[in-house]
Amino acid sequence: MLGEKLLNKVIQSYRDEKSNPHGSAGINDFSVANRYLKIPGKMAKILAAMIIGLLLFSTQSTARTLELVTLQYPPYIYSEDGNIKGIAVQIIRESFRRMQQPIKIRLLPWSRAITQIQNGNADAIFTAYKNPERETFADYSKGIVMPQIVSLFVLKDSSIAWEGDFKALTKYSIGVVRKVSYGKLFDQAVENHTLSNIQYAGTGEQNMEKLLKGRFDVLVSNKYGALNILKKMGKSNDVIELAPEIQSVPSYIAFSKKRNLSALRDQFDIVLEQMKIDGTYARIISGYFQSSPTITDNQ
Repeated sequence: MLGEKLLNKVIQSYRDEKSNPHGSAGINDFSVANRYLKIPGKMAKILAAMIIGLLLFSTQSTARTLELVTLQYPPYIYSEDGNIKGIAVQIIRESFRRMQQPIKIRLLPWSRAITQIQNGNADAIFTAYKNPERETFADYSKGIVMPQIVSLFVLKDSSIAWEGDFKALTKYSIGVVRKVSYGKLFDQAVENHTLSNIQYAGTGEQNMEKLLKGRFDVLVSNKYGALNILKKMGKSNDVIELAPEIQSVPSYIAFSKKRNLSALRDQFDIVLEQMKIDGTYARIISGYFQSSPTITDNQ
């Protein structure tokens, strides 16, 4: 009976508010749906999310296949045996599967992927950090796709000391991947020239190879991405992570503004919230490290 009452309440309230010509300015599918996702009680939230999802997605998915771009970024995104896999890929695929929206994912160098979104040659990019420049040409999801820990890495015999102050690193060369944002704290340290000796690489693997060859002193990277690269190289004992971490940075999916996909972005936000409420999101992450991912589709 509780489920039936909630069903009727959500459907009627949703329809009333959407059809009210004198309603509040700025009402959209996301703001209305999100209100009902906040109904007290876990089961009530799940039911509300399912109902709103059905109401929204029955009419608003696009007919064409969306083109998503990203980079080789293990363990979040990587190619294996001709298939694109990873934690973030599983989350993205499941989100769009629930939306009944076909997608195609392409791996590109990050700088090229960003340019594709900026020029409107692709529909969306993941997993992207927010910064003011990117927000001028991309509509970011409100929901966080993956929180990512940014850390510093050095060769195991390095004497470099790090206590959280970038000024202590001014005399060292720092390796980064071209056009990758490492979060507000690190990006600002580069922009204000606190860190000025920056060495660029095209991929995370190339960046790690340069560190191992002594081409620069300190590597900045997503923590788990760097550890995964080292494991695959068989070099886990040759590099150490400096403590403390720089920061934990949220990353998102961002849709090209030139493709006018803000409504689809709002749908994605609702589905992502559904996945977090019903436990799917947590199961993807925990399951990935325990065994091979099990959520698959033909996209």
